[in-house]
Amino acid sequence: MSDRAYVIGVGMTPFVKPGSREDWDYPQMAKESGTRALQDAGISYRDVQQGYVGYVYGESTSGQRALYELGMTGIPIVNVNNNCSTGSSALYLAAEAIRGGRADCVLALGFEKMQPGSLGSTFDDREQPMSRHIQAMAEISEVLFPPAPWLFGAAGREHMKTYGTTADHFAKIGHKNHKHSVDNPYSQFRDEYSLDDIKASRMIYDPLTKLQCSPTSDGSAAAVLASERFVAERELAGQAVEIVGQAMTTDFSSTFDGTAKNIIGYDMTVQAARAVYEQSGLGPEDFQVIELHDCFSANELLSYEALGLCRPGEAGKLIDNDETTYGGRWVVNPSGGLISKGHPLGATGLAQCAELTWQLRGTAGNRQVASVDAALQHNIGLGGAAVVTAYQRAER
Repeated sequence: MSDRAYVIGVGMTPFVKPGSREDWDYPQMAKESGTRALQDAGISYRDVQQGYVGYVYGESTSGQRALYELGMTGIPIVNVNNNCSTGSSALYLAAEAIRGGRADCVLALGFEKMQPGSLGSTFDDREQPMSRHIQAMAEISEVLFPPAPWLFGAAGREHMKTYGTTADHFAKIGHKNHKHSVDNPYSQFRDEYSLDDIKASRMIYDPLTKLQCSPTSDGSAAAVLASERFVAERELAGQAVEIVGQAMTTDFSSTFDGTAKNIIGYDMTVQAARAVYEQSGLGPEDFQVIELHDCFSANELLSYEALGLCRPGEAGKLIDNDETTYGGRWVVNPSGGLISKGHPLGATGLAQCAELTWQLRGTAGNRQVASVDAALQHNIGLGGAAVVTAYQRAER
């Protein structure tokens, strides 16, 4: 039995403003992304032995209803919800099924049909899973609602106070990611903005302006995973991308150590990345392209340090030296990231997987990064879960 897992097909829909496409409910989203992933893999839905479907806002068994658009074959279908890391959690579970020998072909799919505006809670008659995180942040920072920009903005302020990072460093990340999205046909926003535009947009929570914050989005993405045996039997090695390292972490006791950065998942990312580097034998210097969780520009900056791209406090230097864009040491978020591509929560992690698969295959069009040998993915959800995944081509 092999413990190797491969991505053999990916597909996604464009990410769009909530409600902007008429007659486009989550079953239609799933049919669009799932059909594209199956076609990319060159297989039919009858070849799929298990399905893992991620979404945050929806009724129970929406995953079944979504996949029934592709077929009704009686396979196990598991619904997945892990906040903003839901898509990567579905990917993780699919890969675990392959690595554990329980299936040879598995579909991971994520979707979200969102409401316009800031994220809110659905059930107000019970304990909120983020209550401890919010209380911990309230003890070290002024309180602002909605909570998401406050939590990440406070972590950005903490970095500024500790290391001398400036508001311009965060604005430059927004500028970079909007610039990258111009060449992404799946992106919710494709306009390029000047750095002054980024800085002059409406302040959400200082230092984060609107153009440094991910929007709510509708959309879906999917990936077909397969075993080494399936890849060999179907002669798919030429298109297959191997998951050479993958780890999921949840909150440690350090989440509540009194720092803003750990409340928003810094240590979860550190520990997941370390596990992936150990599994894969790769280090930060070995990757050419990275899709990471830039829900806010502050989180992208902190993630540079958590993933080990630089030492703590040195992320500003990477930004000033253009080390995270084309021509630099890494291209981070060539898709435009969450800030510009959009952030339909259940789909985000699988859209990251799709982008990196295209990059490794050399089929990313005008977004293509030169000489990609290894790619790194980072997706985080508060409350909490972080998933880090390393990829390389099957034929290398």
